[in-house]
Amino acid sequence: MEPDSFPTQWLDLDVDDTLWRVDRTFLESNWSCIWDRGCAGIEEDPAVEAQLGCCSVGAQMLDEEEAMLIAALGATLDPAHSQFAHVIDSDGALNDDHSNTRIVDGACVFLNRPGFAGGPGCALHAEAERLGEPYIDWKPSICWQLPLKIERGETSAGAAKATLRAWSRSDWGPDGETMAYCCTERDATAANAYVGDARVVESLSEELTALVGSNVVDAIVEGLRRP
Repeated sequence: MEPDSFPTQWLDLDVDDTLWRVDRTFLESNWSCIWDRGCAGIEEDPAVEAQLGCCSVGAQMLDEEEAMLIAALGATLDPAHSQFAHVIDSDGALNDDHSNTRIVDGACVFLNRPGFAGGPGCALHAEAERLGEPYIDWKPSICWQLPLKIERGETSAGAAKATLRAWSRSDWGPDGETMAYCCTERDATAANAYVGDARVVESLSEELTALVGSNVVDAIVEGLRRP
């Protein structure tokens, strides 16, 4: 499904005592992360050549437990594979209040830049692949969850409800509207991101399962079979 300007189609499900509203349009689209393949980044000016993607703002920690995990994993990285291992060694992988990964030269401390001998891209992601481990276990939650977002709450009757959708500009806060590019936009400005070989529900099946659980994923897959 190609991006368009039509309203989102929703899929409503009742799974494990939670009322789910699922962004059917996005899950059936062929969106794909195009970091290093034309992503213009999320700063005010397009910068495809910088290959910063959405790493220019660092990664927000989910909680104290995740902060401790990411800090510990960062300390294990080999300088041959992590461009800013020396910064992690001297100052730590996280900012002073441990709420985000440290920003170095305009992007996350874990992002190896173009031209680095150990290869560009997320050092945590690459290390997980070298060890044959799931990258979900190595990266901050927000990094592997993007472009998927969950909002939880309750109905007026007190029942649990949840919305699963694609990220939007507004989710980036006040700076969202000034971003040069937002890859999940469903219009011509982000058409270059809708080039995957499979639907999102298939290409991000591992991430979906980690995010919402296998029961919800099974219900989504079954629901998408319905017109």
